[in-house]
Amino acid sequence: MLQIAICDDEQLYREKIQRLAADYLLNHDLTCEFHLFSSGKDFLSQGGSSVKYDIVFMDISMDAMDGIQTAMQMRTFHSDTFLVLVTAFIDYVLEGYKVNAMRYLLKDTLDASFCECMDAILQKMQTARVVFPFTDGERSLYTDNLLYVESRKHKSIFYYMDTALETYEIYRKLDAIEQELSGCGFLRIHKSYLVNMKHVRKICNYTAFLDTGTELPIPRLRFQAVREAYVIYKGAI
Repeated sequence: MLQIAICDDEQLYREKIQRLAADYLLNHDLTCEFHLFSSGKDFLSQGGSSVKYDIVFMDISMDAMDGIQTAMQMRTFHSDTFLVLVTAFIDYVLEGYKVNAMRYLLKDTLDASFCECMDAILQKMQTARVVFPFTDGERSLYTDNLLYVESRKHKSIFYYMDTALETYEIYRKLDAIEQELSGCGFLRIHKSYLVNMKHVRKICNYTAFLDTGTELPIPRLRFQAVREAYVIYKGAI
């Protein structure tokens, strides 16, 4: 399930973007949970513990704290969220480079440009797919939705989030799975755990904290290398 935030101080546009997004996702058989905010302060009120949004539609011109300021603070704890800046004025476009905006949508052309924007986001989200012969049959998985893989006895267990958390089992060593997922943003944090760094919120105290609330241990001898790899990854996205 996608998590989408809409931050705009005008109710008319909050509701319009929600309607356009809901119609688009329905036509693509995707589910979503919407979170609506009327100000940057409201959006940032939960800080780093807030929901990890897949997509954020952010109005640039808002009172007190504008959309660029809000997005810059958001980037300190959610660097890989797809950000779409919404504005009534084309003059603000260059500001988006500061916050790594995916797209700009002009308010007076939302109906014409919205679908192309969502097409581009979904293409980036879902480009990487992998196929594995699990014990209950072959499945194709989006790597973005794969949280982590755990080695347990003679099996590897995939923890996969679609509309709900699902698990799939395969008789294959974690070393082989790590090779197959190389280049997809996965990190071996433990002999028994291969983690998707996209879903890691932070690494500290010999623990990887995932955005689902899961906590996975990191051995002391591996901790420094794991932390350095994670910092490099966060700096590259």
